[in-house]
Amino acid sequence: MTYRMKSIISCTALFGGLWLATTPVMAQQNGITDTRNSKFAIMNSTPISAVKWTEGFWGERFGVLSNTSLKSMWETWKSPDGHSYNNFLIAAGEKQGKRHGPPFHDGDFYKWLEAVAAVYAVNKDPELEKIMDEVIRLIAKAQRPDGYLHTPVIIAELNKKAAAAEEEKENEAIGTKVGTGKDGAFGNRLNFETYNLGHLITAGIIHQRATGKNTLFNCAVKAADFLCSFYENHPEDLARNAVCPSHYMAMAEIYRATGNPRYLKTAQGMIDIRGMVENGTDDNQDRIPFRQQYNAMGHSVRANYLYAGVADLFLEQGEEQLMKNLTSIWDDIVYRKMYINGACGALYDGTSPDGTDYKPDNIQKVHQSYGRPYQLPHSTAHNETCANIGNMLLNWRMFQATGNGKYIDLVENCFYNSILCGISLDGTKYFYTNPLRLSDELPYKLRWSKERETYIKRCFCCPPNTLRTLCEAQDYAYSIGNDKTIYINMYGANTLNTTIEGIGEVGITQETDYPWDGKIKLTINKLKGKKKFAIALRIPEWADEPAICNEGHWDLMTKEGKDGNYITTDRTWKKGDTLTINLPMKTRLIEANPLVEECRGQVAVQRGPIIYCLESNDLNGVDIDNIALPVDATFTPVETTIEGSRMIALETEAVNRTEEPWTNTLYRPVSKDKQKVKIRLIPYYAWGNRGKSEMTVWIPVEY
Repeated sequence: MTYRMKSIISCTALFGGLWLATTPVMAQQNGITDTRNSKFAIMNSTPISAVKWTEGFWGERFGVLSNTSLKSMWETWKSPDGHSYNNFLIAAGEKQGKRHGPPFHDGDFYKWLEAVAAVYAVNKDPELEKIMDEVIRLIAKAQRPDGYLHTPVIIAELNKKAAAAEEEKENEAIGTKVGTGKDGAFGNRLNFETYNLGHLITAGIIHQRATGKNTLFNCAVKAADFLCSFYENHPEDLARNAVCPSHYMAMAEIYRATGNPRYLKTAQGMIDIRGMVENGTDDNQDRIPFRQQYNAMGHSVRANYLYAGVADLFLEQGEEQLMKNLTSIWDDIVYRKMYINGACGALYDGTSPDGTDYKPDNIQKVHQSYGRPYQLPHSTAHNETCANIGNMLLNWRMFQATGNGKYIDLVENCFYNSILCGISLDGTKYFYTNPLRLSDELPYKLRWSKERETYIKRCFCCPPNTLRTLCEAQDYAYSIGNDKTIYINMYGANTLNTTIEGIGEVGITQETDYPWDGKIKLTINKLKGKKKFAIALRIPEWADEPAICNEGHWDLMTKEGKDGNYITTDRTWKKGDTLTINLPMKTRLIEANPLVEECRGQVAVQRGPIIYCLESNDLNGVDIDNIALPVDATFTPVETTIEGSRMIALETEAVNRTEEPWTNTLYRPVSKDKQKVKIRLIPYYAWGNRGKSEMTVWIPVEY
């Protein structure tokens, strides 16, 4: 156990067989996933306010997120389109009216609130605290005494009572009595009640860790108690209502926050009861019990949230079968079903390849889902940002369980290449889907916009999820091993200030221009006396021949010199000591497995952790589909800015095949007309910030 507390958060006492929550007492803030006491975790997060971006890439992004994005979304919530704030005003009884917006809007609101808390943990902005206090007041007032909170039901109950009271007045003269009706909970699985409650619980935990206040945490405990009670009394109904199961992760985390064994029992039970669903579907991963599943299937958000929740359960209980399932599913995702940028969910719509016996009457519909192995289309890729976030959350938990750096490689890949792309560089507009190619020639309309929007009316789940995840990026930068080793997971200019048992207060400054430059310098800026401990530096999969400077001596490392993708320096440290690593930033052409049909004859471009794309804005009128890259192309890094955001673009000489338009043509002889042309590629996360454009990640290759 790396960190210690004076008492368990949300102190609990066993009384009469019931666990009674008392006021939480914080000795030290905890991380986003507090696995200090998790029996089967070997890595733990740093405290939620321990890491601060100082400058560079993440410093710039955090500045936009904290100064612009949070407040921009707050204005959206208060607008006529945003609905959520108004819904809670009505649910709290402070306004009359009808509820508006999709049923999962409550959960979206909680995700934004979690983002606000995460930023407050770092900057202690009093304006953010004031906003949180007001919103939490409404949430607490709207929540039922039994812990249930779902504004569609709460508002319907209030309006029904108001109508009944009015009717009762009208009928008093003739003695008519009006009944109160049922509570309305879990009537339809697509009401997303467990999803909403899960995000309420998580927001309450993060808010408590960020502020020390229990106002939202108390709501979280009540919500968790409601889920426990529902599980104990109506397990089949709860199993049927596990859609986008954020409550799996939430229940594990509130167990960690309170120590209440009832929450852990419910967390396990919620996985166990998935096999109770009648007429389950692959789309919702409940056609067969989870322990019989070895491949990723169905709706990719629902799937990845499920897998992350199961990983949380493994961290607490260590069931070998669950790890067998997770390892097999991870292999299926990473080696057969994941995009180059860590994105998941190839299909807008389709039919499940599993469990159908290929009989027409048995075929099941899937949507926003994983497809068959190697089925990875570009233009029609769904790749919902929430699914990509779910992939990151799964890999983070797998790292906590194993310490294997391959999982952090994917955490980093998702952050840079499939989560950041979900938000505009100015921090105000969002994508729902993330295709790898966008062409004006595509002859049919897809459901989601080709341009980012401030408010996505059809479904606003991704924008606040993107926001909360990016606002918490610093919490993934470091881990503390059970052996007290400090693991450097994600590089970026920052400071770490934390306390480690047996070592005391430790401060580290990280200086770097990563991801544009691979030189990273660590300086011990706080340490009492001399202390012996280890620092482990992650060596990304893409880094060839990294070099490390320890005590003034540079050593070139080989692949064989890495231990689980980390290089460990174990020595006696003192304040002022430095450790420097250099990760050569080479530009690479990447090819796909030939079974990925849409990638055959094409390459993608990667420099360091960044995946690049070609955007029509940089082609001076040349048709994007006519561009090909020589297999021996050399690239020149060029500093540029888009929407005020600094980045490195890549310039090279390519081939313009100068082909005639394909109007009313499906096949024709290969053209031999070619010209050389200068092109510029930009990071994929930055595309779509200069107005409407065409874009592609995969580019034909010329041998």
